[in-house]
Formats: sequence, structure tokens, C-alpha cells
Amino acid sequence: MSPAPTASLPTNRRIAAPLLAWYDRHARALPWRVSPSDRRKGVRPDPYHVWLSEIMLQQTTVRAVKSYFDAFVSRWPAVTDLAAAETDEVMKAWAGLGYYSRARNLKKCADHVAGELGGAFPETEDGLRALPGIGPYTAAAIAAIAFNVPAAVVDGNIERVFSRLHEIETPLPAAKSEIGKLVGTQTPDDRPGDFAQALMDLGATICTPKRPACALCPLEDLCEARVSGLQENYPVKAAKKAKPVRKGAAFVAERKDGAVLLVKRPDKGLLGGMAGLPTTNWTVRGDGETGPGAAPFDAEWRPTGVISHVFTHFELRLEVFHAVVTGREEYPGWWSSRDSLAGEALPTVMKKALASAFPDRF
Repeated sequence: MSPAPTASLPTNRRIAAPLLAWYDRHARALPWRVSPSDRRKGVRPDPYHVWLSEIMLQQTTVRAVKSYFDAFVSRWPAVTDLAAAETDEVMKAWAGLGYYSRARNLKKCADHVAGELGGAFPETEDGLRALPGIGPYTAAAIAAIAFNVPAAVVDGNIERVFSRLHEIETPLPAAKSEIGKLVGTQTPDDRPGDFAQALMDLGATICTPKRPACALCPLEDLCEARVSGLQENYPVKAAKKAKPVRKGAAFVAERKDGAVLLVKRPDKGLLGGMAGLPTTNWTVRGDGETGPGAAPFDAEWRPTGVISHVFTHFELRLEVFHAVVTGREEYPGWWSSRDSLAGEALPTVMKKALASAFPDRF
């Protein structure tokens, strides 16, 4: 649905013109982005690049994503190349970015676009939302940036900017709907993608969570929180609940040649489809067994420490045990050599457990 026209706003409350003028001068150079000057020359963003970057950027910083994005497009230059890749290879390339359901949905989406849609992404929000792993925000962002659809794009940076512009007292996340409507009233028909990216850049570089550089902001005179001097009071956030702590154990079985036993985690659930160490059955909702007696097979297990890893909804604490085994017995999984281990699709929590057992190697 198209947003309400900006003409319905008083002239002195429209932000698109000053914001886009600022963006034309100060846009961040990002590997997936077409610069404002190139856009004026008729260069269009690659929908594959926009989609890939938006999936990677969910719950992740621009700094962390850049190298992963470059590696993906170098290895798989088009969505059809990604669709042709083995799922395990995609998971390995994703390892370290976290939120691994994104990687599984990334592959499913590539398969669908390449197979069912002839390699072309839908150009509407509704069409994009029908794809695996694409929700309302991602659909709006791709539609606006890749296809110039006047969609209301609202990420965390944009929430902060609009909360301050309008001194929105409703706490997040309850304020999301209110903010979305406001963004829709301001989104211009002619440059909606640049408008969205300008707001993202403004929030990332000027309208920061702490000590915003208001004197450099193109919207300084339009910002209600700036006028009242209460910038850092916004956005208002609901009180956070303490995250539950789950416990479990991880077992590092090492062969005499330095190879380590790995297993593939079940496709469904947290860290689904990733490589990992044998662990007890901890979940988001409950603890796993602890102690050497919970090991998947008998060995001279020795404790090497306890590691902690914070997921979105809980903190996990794993006791780590290490043993040197012959490797001749039938163990579940496969042996990853010293040289191969770093290239496995290991999530960060598993790398922490390996570092506990091998502080000199990780």
C-alpha cells in the first residue's frame, strides 16, 4: 500500500528535501549500495545485492556484514549461483554471522527465486513477503531500495530518528506501528530508496543512541527532542526482562593427530544444520545434562572450563570437557583435521568451546 502523500504535511514539517540533500553529500559507501551520483546517472541497484545485504544486516552490524557480503557475491555472483550451491557450503560461508535460521532461509529463498521465478525477485512488497525469510521490514526495504517503490522502511536507526523527531512517548516495540505510519507520511514518491537509506545513515552516523551530533543534523530545526534538549530520552524502551540462564555440556574429542570430532546439529531448532561439538540437549526452554557422565561415549574426559554465550532470548553456559581418543571406535559425526577445522560451519558458541579446550589454537 502506498503511503499518504507528503503534501498532506505542513511544508515546514517535511523532512525529505533537507534529508536527501544531506544524503547526496554524505552517503556511506557500502558494497551493496548504488551511490546517489550513480543513481542520477541511471544506475539501478542489483536486487540480489539488496536482498542479500538486508538478510545479512538483520540483527548484525554493517561492519560485521561487509566482509561476508563481499565473500558471498565473489563466490556466488547471482541468485542463480547461490541456488546452485550446496546448503552445507552456504552454511560454512555464513558461520560467524549468527542467527543461522537466516542462512537456511537465504538458501530456500534463492532456490525459489531461481527455480520458480526465473531468477527475478518480485517488485512488490506483497510479492517479496511471500518469499522465505522475508518479513515486513525486509520486503519494504527491498521494494524501496531495489525497485523504487514508496514503501515505509523502518529499522532500528529509523525508529530512533522518528522517536526524536516527534518525541514519541510510547515505548518500543509498541511504538512500531505509530512510527511506521509517520515514516509513510514522509516517504517521497520520487526517491523512496534513497530516503530510506538516508534515514539509516542519519541514525548510524549522526542521530546515534548516545551523544547524537545534533549540530550536524540536517533535521535539527525539525526535531522536537532537540528543541526540548531531551534527545537521549528517546526512543522510550520498555523495561527488559532478565534473560534466563540455560546450562549444558560440550565435549571436545581429539584424535592423536589433532583432528576433532564434529556432529551436524538437527536441521530444526537453534543452530539448526550447523556443525558443532557433541553437546547435551539444552534448549531455549530447558537445561541439558552436565558433568562428564553426560558424554556421548566413554573417555578420560577432563574439564577445561565453562563458557558463556548470549542468544536473543537466553544465556547459555556450557561446561567444556576434553579427551584424547584413538578414533578407531565408531563415533557419531566426522573428524575434522587441524587444517579443516577453521573452515567448518561452526557457530560462535562452538568456537568458544573449542577455545576453552585449545587456548593456543583458537
